[in-house]
This record gives sequence, structure tokens and C-alpha cells, in this order.
Amino acid sequence: MVVLGAPATPDSDAFLGALLESLSVGVVACDAGGRVVFVNRAMREVRGFPPDGPVPEDYAESSEKVLAGPDLRPMPWGQTPLMRALRGEHIVAEDVLIRCPGEPVRVFACTSQPIYDARDRVLGAVSIAHEVTALRRAERFRACHLAVEHVLKRATAVRAAAPDVLRAVSVTLGWPCAELFLIDEGTGPGLQSVGHWDASGTAADGFFGHVPRRGEGITGRVWEHGRAIWVPDIGSDLTLRSPYERERVEICIRRGIRTVLAVPVHDGTTLLGVLTCYAGAQERHEDLLTVLMDGVAAQIGVFVALRRAEELARQLARAQSDFVDLVGHEMRTPLTSITANATILAEEAAGMDHDGRQMARTIARNAATLQRIADALLDLAGLDGGHLTLDRRRVDLVALVTDAVMGVRLAGRCDSISTDLPADLHLMGDADRLRQVLDDLLANAIKYSPTGAPIRIALAADETSAELCIADTGIGTPEAERDRVFDRFFRGSNVRHQGTHGSGLGLSLARAIVHLHGGTIRLVGNDPTGTIVCVRLPLL
Repeated sequence: MVVLGAPATPDSDAFLGALLESLSVGVVACDAGGRVVFVNRAMREVRGFPPDGPVPEDYAESSEKVLAGPDLRPMPWGQTPLMRALRGEHIVAEDVLIRCPGEPVRVFACTSQPIYDARDRVLGAVSIAHEVTALRRAERFRACHLAVEHVLKRATAVRAAAPDVLRAVSVTLGWPCAELFLIDEGTGPGLQSVGHWDASGTAADGFFGHVPRRGEGITGRVWEHGRAIWVPDIGSDLTLRSPYERERVEICIRRGIRTVLAVPVHDGTTLLGVLTCYAGAQERHEDLLTVLMDGVAAQIGVFVALRRAEELARQLARAQSDFVDLVGHEMRTPLTSITANATILAEEAAGMDHDGRQMARTIARNAATLQRIADALLDLAGLDGGHLTLDRRRVDLVALVTDAVMGVRLAGRCDSISTDLPADLHLMGDADRLRQVLDDLLANAIKYSPTGAPIRIALAADETSAELCIADTGIGTPEAERDRVFDRFFRGSNVRHQGTHGSGLGLSLARAIVHLHGGTIRLVGNDPTGTIVCVRLPLL
């Protein structure tokens, strides 16, 4: 509350007037009748009035044309903080927007209160306006980034996300429109519009959806050079001189556009597109706005790169699946014939010389290897596609492990396998498929271990699941690659470098079978060398 006590003197009036004029904040005062009697120099500058002279007679009427609330709705003079204070309200730091023609919107925090004399009679009111445009803009920038992040988290495609992202940007800036252009890798190297936002909601003939030309126009120059471009007044910019550029300038001017800001959308050093925003008034704060737009463009760049990587991964998975299916089917029939005939030839090679018999056996052996690869490919395709199902029955896992180890020993492939098994361990599963997993895991342990190196198999269970661990002391698997070894055709870098042969399908097939049983399979290191494969299967 402002209370005036002792009578004013000419000297005190002059001092008070000089003091108010020297303030960097705007000051407006009215008398008891609501007539504005004082506007200091700072507020005159904001409103575009001469710095000296009497208060304009139409101050209240002209204010209604430029004042607005935080919701951008026009503010009647009677609802201004000054008039409300005259009615007895005490206003503290309430935002008021000033929108002078041809100027960017400015935000002021207004504090207003009535002026009383010593007898508590209302003499008038005073309002102090402190500009907080930069502060509010920074707050909106933060809100903009959060809004963009929220939109991108929910979106599955760039085109679907673009309108909401551009709306968040436009509302934050208080700009009427924005457009996002991306390089479409599927249709060529050109820049294509993927979405726009128009605050007016009306169709703008020729404004949106144009095809940028590389090196021409604002968007085209950002596309060529990969750097942000700020044009404060497009109508007076002398660098836009080509016929195409002049045409775009005329379209913008007819649209009421003054300022244009375009920033590149990057993924690292790769240019993905351009984000272009348009303002209807000449804007200041170039650096601040560019930083905001660079941040939004970075968010969009990460989103686009991730979506493209996901789409590429899906395409690769489809191509790999098609390849597996095709090769498996195309190989199986001729291989069956080759294997059968080669086996018969090898068994009836008594009439051949030594070289002939050796070649027959080699053909039979390699044909059998190819047959196993074809069978694995078809199994993978069938299991992943749901065409092959499990024949679930009550299975004794201990018996399966014992039979698998016995088979290895009888074949003379390894005599150094030790086991730690319970008397029995029953679960519901497909015995043939689980034996397939055991055979593949044991084959890997033997293949990648030195001859005679120990291999240990342990089997245990709790109330809900059984865990089988096969530990070897071989070359091991690099820690960074332990998850990838279950991918089709992937082979560890240390295996490839040593020249050990393999198809990269065994662990993929083992994982598919284990997952169909509702289990998990993982690799861990075996100290000091080697690998432990752990398979966990539910008992029911």
C-alpha cells in the first residue's frame, strides 16, 4: 500500500519525477478517477510513445489493443493490474503481454497497488512493470523440450509425430507456423516435407509442402551447408535473389512472415533434414532462439535415427528369415539325394581304388554337414515362425544329460566330461528338442576347448525351475559379444580369427528351443578361461 503523507513541494515533485524517469522498469500511475496521469520513460519506450510530453489522451483505449493476458486473450482496460489496484486489489508479479504492431511479444511481471492519503482515502493507483520476456521464454523452452520429448516417446513414426512436435515449438516461440523436412532415403537424396503446423488453421496456398532446392532459399541453404540460418526480416534480405528465392519470399510476405529461422537436423555428422520456423514479427534474441531450435532439432534427429535403425533392423530380420527359409527348403531336397547316394557309394566302395574311396567318403561327410545346416535352418524358420510346435511330455532331464554324455564318449569325441547330477529331475518338455540343445552345447564346448580339456556339467533345481550349466576351459567368448552369439550366423571375433569352422546356427537354435520351453539361456565367463552356458527351464 502506498500512503502519501506530508504535502509535496516543487523540489520533492521534481526529485520524485526524476527518480521515476530514471528507473529501468516501467511505471504507470492513475488518479482516483482512473485517468492515467504518469507514464515513465521506460514504459513510453515499450509502448512506442515520445519520451517526453503529456500522457496521450487515448492511453487507455490504445492499451486495450496491445495488452493481453498469459493466455494471449486481449485484456480490457478495466482488467489491467492498474485498474484492479484502483479498486483495492494488491497485484504481485502478474504477467501481462504487450503486443505492439510489428514487434515481438514482450512479457512484463506487473506489481500494482492503490495509493492512499493519510486518511486512507484512495488517491489513485500505481503499477510497476518489470520485463521478464527472457525468463518466461527460458521457462517455455524447458516446457517445449519436455513437450517434444513426450510426443516423441509416444510416436512410432516421424510423420505422425511431426504436427505435435511443430505445434509445441510454435506455441513456445509464439510463432504462427513451422515445417519439418527430412531426407527420404527410400525415394532418393531429396528433401521432403514430413509435416507442418499452422496456428491459423487455414490452408496456405503454396506456403507448405514445397520441395526445397539444395543451395537455394533458406531451407535449401541449411540443407547444403548444415548450419543454422537466421533471417530477421525476410522482406529486406538482399541475399535471396534467385527467381526461386524471390518467389518463396513473396509467398512468405503474403503470409505475413517477417522472421525465418532454419536449423539442421543431425544424427552425429549426418544431415537428416531441416526444421524451419516462421515469425509474423521481426524477432530479437537470435542466439537464444537458435539454441532452443538446435536442441529441438537434436531431439528430432535422435528420434529419426532410432526409427530408421529399427526399420533397418526389421528389414534385415525379414531378409534373414526369407533367406533362411529359402535356402533351407532349396537345399534340403538335393542334399537328401546327394547324401543318400554318397552314403551308398561310400558303403559299396570295395571296387574302387584308395583315392576313389577317399573321395566317396569326403562327399558323404560334407554332404552330411550341409544336411545338418539345412535342417538347422529349417528348424529355426519353423520354430521362430510358429510352424513347429513342441511335443511336451514328462521328461527326466538327468536321463537326457546322461545319454548325451554317453553318446559323446562312445563316439570318441571327448573322455574328459564330468557331471554333477541329482538322481532324477523331471519337467514338462520336448525330449527330442531338449536333446538337440544338449548336443549342440556339448559340441560347442568340445570344439572350442583344447583336446582333453575338462568339461563339467552340473544340474540342479529349486521349487520352480531347473538349471543346467556346461562349463569348458576353452577360448571363451568376449564379454561384449556374449549376448550376440545367440544371433543367427554370428560367430565370436576370437573364433573367426582362429579359423575355427562353424555355421553360427547352433546357439540360435538352442535359444529358440529354450525360449519355447519358457526358459532362458545365457553365457558367462569361466575363470580363468572358457565359458559357462547356463540354461534355466521351468519345471511345469
